[in-house]
Amino acid sequence: MQLLRTILIILLVWYGFKILSRLFGPYLIKYASKKMEKKFSQQFGQQQNQRRQETNYKEGETVIDKKPTNSDKNSSEKVGEYIEYEEID
Repeated sequence: MQLLRTILIILLVWYGFKILSRLFGPYLIKYASKKMEKKFSQQFGQQQNQRRQETNYKEGETVIDKKPTNSDKNSSEKVGEYIEYEEID
């Protein structure tokens, strides 16, 4: 008798959880997504403010933020041999 009672309690809890998750699941997901969106927007805003403070450029001034590449290194490597040719008609 105890085994049957335990099985019934487990089934009631299981189905109760399924029903409650269908009712409140969308609200929980919406709440979590809004909270994450707020967190990401705050982090993005902090990064933008930090970039503005780091750069002391005048408005309208063109600035290129790019690391120079070592083109000398690439040009010294032999890729192949250049062969000059003429077209014959």
